[in-house]
Amino acid sequence: MGALTNMRVIDLTQILSGPYCTMVLADMGAEVIKVEKYPHGDDTRFMGPFQNEESYSFMMVNRNKKGIRLNIKTEEGRNVLYKLVETADVFIENFRPGVAEKLGIDYEELKKRNENLIYCSISGYGQTGPYSHKGGYDIMAQGMSGIMSMTGEHGGKPVKVGMAIHDIAAAVTAVYNILLAHIHRLNGGKGQYIDLSLVDAGLAWTVWEAAAYFGAGEVAKPNGSRHRVAAPYQGFKTKDGHILVGAANQKLWELFCKHVINKEEWIEDPRFLSNKGRQENIEVLEKLIEDILVLAESEHWLKKMEDVGIPCGPIFNYDEVMNNSHILHREMVREYEHPVAGMIKNLGIPAKLSETPGKITSPAPYLGQHTKEVLQQLNIPEEDIRLLKENNII
Repeated sequence: MGALTNMRVIDLTQILSGPYCTMVLADMGAEVIKVEKYPHGDDTRFMGPFQNEESYSFMMVNRNKKGIRLNIKTEEGRNVLYKLVETADVFIENFRPGVAEKLGIDYEELKKRNENLIYCSISGYGQTGPYSHKGGYDIMAQGMSGIMSMTGEHGGKPVKVGMAIHDIAAAVTAVYNILLAHIHRLNGGKGQYIDLSLVDAGLAWTVWEAAAYFGAGEVAKPNGSRHRVAAPYQGFKTKDGHILVGAANQKLWELFCKHVINKEEWIEDPRFLSNKGRQENIEVLEKLIEDILVLAESEHWLKKMEDVGIPCGPIFNYDEVMNNSHILHREMVREYEHPVAGMIKNLGIPAKLSETPGKITSPAPYLGQHTKEVLQQLNIPEEDIRLLKENNII
């Protein structure tokens, strides 16, 4: 039994932020009913790569869910959705602000049918404020939050983070706030509305950058792989590639000088006496270290650092990650069968709970796979289901 076995979630989201949130809830045992728009479903279904005409992108974030296809632009479709809402604990949507109200499925409307409902809205900029009406994808949020302006190499063009960091930040923020609202309700409270945005969620993660700005008026700029307040704590070139060095405090710095690069005299160098000095002289320090590290292979340096307890590591490409023995041991690559796509691989569940571990119990649904099953659970008569299908409602 999963930790969230008794939670029912109605999921009207698509693409990534919402589906990732509900995937996490489903992994932990919640019953998630994904309601896809009629007739074509989640836009991610048209994003490649494809296996037997099923979108791999869709299958990655919609496992463990039941899927129905419903035309909520019609009165009959909305009535079906209202019946679902009456049975639900959580409702989540990621429409542009105002759309849910136009469809008659906004919080105030659904609360009339289920006063204990936890309703979560994810949008680009939030439900209030001068930008609330704008459409916002992950890359716009990266630009708005300043993250693009501080990513990349010094003096280079603004660079987006290599993955959809604001979408995932919004998803994770939605998960823990839904659980907070759920705990509040378990403690005798009511349901409530959650308004969160991609911009706010990602911005909330820029804590070191905010410290530099509020504390010293510093505006974060691209740093490459360097840390903002510790040195040396970054990537360095070696003879055959790149490695990461985490000599982030005085003890580790001295171990690095004595036992790794054989430069004990640097410990007393006025430029490098403290972390502050090393940070201020990072350009010089980086070149001096790299001039030594390029003389031997990555494996040589990594072993020397590991032998004396200095955090370090390789910089893998994604193929190396997916075939790494540690990643595989941690079950972060899982394989199972999809009824249309056949055998597929997916990422595993990162948190290993001892009593209520998350599980992958079913693949992502093919379009409309569970429509009839869910409607039957709502005690909708077979004749009514037939008419809904004939009238292009389901």
